[in-house]
Amino acid sequence: MKNSSNTYYHLDSIDKEIIYMLMDNAKTSLAHISKNVGISTTAVHQRIKKLEHAGVIENSISFLNPKKIGYKVTSYIGVFLDQPSHYSDVVKSLKEINEVVEAHYTTGNYTIFLKVLCKDNDHLMQILNKLQKLKGVTRTETFISLEQGINRQLKV
Repeated sequence: MKNSSNTYYHLDSIDKEIIYMLMDNAKTSLAHISKNVGISTTAVHQRIKKLEHAGVIENSISFLNPKKIGYKVTSYIGVFLDQPSHYSDVVKSLKEINEVVEAHYTTGNYTIFLKVLCKDNDHLMQILNKLQKLKGVTRTETFISLEQGINRQLKV
């Protein structure tokens, strides 16, 4: 992992155990972590703060299950731009579309590759119409995910 000075942070086995427990449940108590890794709660707290300061742990969040709130369609959309110089403006516009949850500047066929969550196919069509009207976007190619076979974070 990199910290703000662009150097790698060495993770020992206790750091890794703490990280794995937090990745499994960000709300895991310090006491529970302490009991499982064999160090005091104060030491656990200090290690977590050190990992946060180093940029190894960026956020402690809970993930929403999109399907439980009506977003049943996950799609991936390849976006073609007429000129790479439009990238920044297009990304700025994409940030205004709530259903766009990821955007990647890529090599290969697409300039930008998106992950988009929608309620249904009609909703997806509305999002596609918005995307295709953005200045610089020449066309899109859409893939609908039928099932997510793996959903995990990187284990170190």
